[in-house]
Amino acid sequence: MYFSWILGIMLIAQTQTAGVPEDLSIENNGKSISNVSRIDYQIPFPGLPLVDSERFIQLLENLDRQTYIPPMNAYVGDSGRIVAEKPGRILHRKAFTDIFYSYFYNKGPARIEIPMLSVYPRVDRDLISHIRVKMIGQYVTYFNPNNTSRSHNIQLAAEALDNTVVFPDEVFSFNRAVGKRTAGKGYMRAPVIVRGELSEDIGGGICQVSSTLFNAVDRAGVKVLERYSHSKKVPYVPPGRDATVSWYGPDFTFKNHYSSPLLIRAKAIHGQIVVRVYSSDEIDYEPRQVPKASTMLPEEISIEKEAVKED
Repeated sequence: MYFSWILGIMLIAQTQTAGVPEDLSIENNGKSISNVSRIDYQIPFPGLPLVDSERFIQLLENLDRQTYIPPMNAYVGDSGRIVAEKPGRILHRKAFTDIFYSYFYNKGPARIEIPMLSVYPRVDRDLISHIRVKMIGQYVTYFNPNNTSRSHNIQLAAEALDNTVVFPDEVFSFNRAVGKRTAGKGYMRAPVIVRGELSEDIGGGICQVSSTLFNAVDRAGVKVLERYSHSKKVPYVPPGRDATVSWYGPDFTFKNHYSSPLLIRAKAIHGQIVVRVYSSDEIDYEPRQVPKASTMLPEEISIEKEAVKED
């Protein structure tokens, strides 16, 4: 009878503990983002279980995507005031690995706050305030603001370019700085042809931004590494002063060979693209003479009308 009583207590205890979860609950700022079980990450091995490294790496990648906050550079706002930088956060993989292995080789559930590392931006407000002082290059080109699709694309590209900082000995790439021009990013089909230039289906007008930038940095005396002209004359810059770009094709690149960083400001407004290049007071630069762009708006025709003429 005594033995039966002991056995009953053991069965009750097993029944109560069998329903207790064995999960590792992972939280971010107090909110649950994932629950994992050691069984799902276990490789059976005689005498000692091993962690399935492939599944664990997948877990790290998933947690990284869920928790990563990119840092934000300081920049000059529309009012001219400097907006301060913001640090980002990234998963502390080593610390999380230590925590996971401790959970894996012990028993019972666990709950943790996911360990994170701060990620600091390259550009802070002190740097911006130091290099926004001296304008060393500027260029202006003109476009028809009534062409809404093309104007919209030009504005998007100018916004992506604005507040770019190019550090000493760094190579600037237009395609990298502006990014891929897609409908998902808001770029529109530009259903017109500027006389003499065939526009892209998505992102028509982007080459005017890259050409304006080329002339601005050329005035600043930087070292141009890669530049291609259109196969036909374009109306918004003087002959030979254009810089065609395409995501899967030509790029415009230059190298900052000065000892000070460069700050690029770009603005598209009221039918004008203005690109200015700034740096610190201490910069010793060698300006170049660059011809101005025509203030006359280019003649534009519809693609349909051009197709009829060509037929």
